Amino acid sequence: MLLVVVLMRRIHLETSFDFGFLPPLYSSLNVFSAILLIIAYWHIKNKRIVQHQKIMTSAMLTSFIFLLCYVLYHITTPETMYCKEGVIRYVYFFLLISHVILAAISFPFVLFTFVRGYTRQDEAHKKMARWIFPIWLYVCITGPLCYLMLYPCYK
Repeated sequence: MLLVVVLMRRIHLETSFDFGFLPPLYSSLNVFSAILLIIAYWHIKNKRIVQHQKIMTSAMLTSFIFLLCYVLYHITTPETMYCKEGVIRYVYFFLLISHVILAAISFPFVLFTFVRGYTRQDEAHKKMARWIFPIWLYVCITGPLCYLMLYPCYK
């Protein structure tokens, strides 16, 4: 997945349509995914399995739509460079790099964890969910933070 993100920067499709509306949309989808993850966590901690499953399915769908929007934007729009200086620049790049790496590494594990939960492989699901949940939540939060930090740099 990390390779896909790197290669995506090299692919550019020419289009007359402006996809500039997508960054706030896919950032909002990430925030919504984070909220869904927290709600799902609350449900499972309260032994509300059916509600947990429904919310996690919604989180997966929201993340899938995010991914489609993200890829579409990045293959059709020139890259926006970070324009701030000083310590905030280091903060931005730390968040961005950790976000991209963790998103790429966690992607297959999120899928495996979801499938294990969906197919009621409960013990295997719990083992993976314990460590993939905080990573996925971090990714869902840091993505919009990076967008907000990059926002002043859009043309």
